[in-house]
Amino acid sequence: MTTMTASHLVSRWSGALWSGALGLCAIVAVIRPAEADPRAVVELFTSQGCSSCPPADKIIGDLARDPSIIALSMPIDYWDYLGWKDTLADSRFSARQRAYSRMRGDREVYTPQVVVNGSTHVVGSDRTGIESAIGKTETGTGVMSVPVTMSLAGKQINVSVAASKEPTASHGEVWICSIAKSVPIAISRGENRGQQVIYHNVVRNLLKVGDWTGRPESWTVPIENLTRDGVDGAVVYVQDGSRERPGPMLGAAYTSLH
Repeated sequence: MTTMTASHLVSRWSGALWSGALGLCAIVAVIRPAEADPRAVVELFTSQGCSSCPPADKIIGDLARDPSIIALSMPIDYWDYLGWKDTLADSRFSARQRAYSRMRGDREVYTPQVVVNGSTHVVGSDRTGIESAIGKTETGTGVMSVPVTMSLAGKQINVSVAASKEPTASHGEVWICSIAKSVPIAISRGENRGQQVIYHNVVRNLLKVGDWTGRPESWTVPIENLTRDGVDGAVVYVQDGSRERPGPMLGAAYTSLH
């Protein structure tokens, strides 16, 4: 399914929400570090109302089991008019997908669409294409070159971004995603009616942590700012550019919250 309209971006980003993501809590309990040094962030733009999407949703589940890949599902809302309102969709993901299209300079906005390391897109059901895109983007200057770590300590998440290893990776925005690792949905109407589809690593919220300037920096995020029903993991990523003009992924980390 494809849409060729890149205008009318829907935005519910709230500056107050982003700034409210930061805070300090007492450090208690044992610190549990996140997985380190992934080679790719793979974002799937999907929809419960898209008949072509279930194979892509399954591939994301497969990729999510690879510790070297951070795989994320970002359900979009622009197909809701087709007879089934996506129960996981968020207009912020639709806006993010269109922002990627603007940065690439094309009008390629469709489902299922995968964006690899913030720079290359491929049909989400094309496993070979995704693997090829991962290999291609790995050679990009600065891509996934910045070490990022997360650790849980009591009721907070500590985020650390190391110094840049490459001159071309010297600034970016730091974002944290709360995710639900596995969400089964029974779809009763629309193109996928009668199916139960399992969605993997579904992003349930996005918070901007701060701006990284190439030097070692750290932040503290209260877990209460991330949790909601079904959330059991978190991903932090550093991305060149901005929310409106997203660029290459510079680094990322994942941790389980349970």
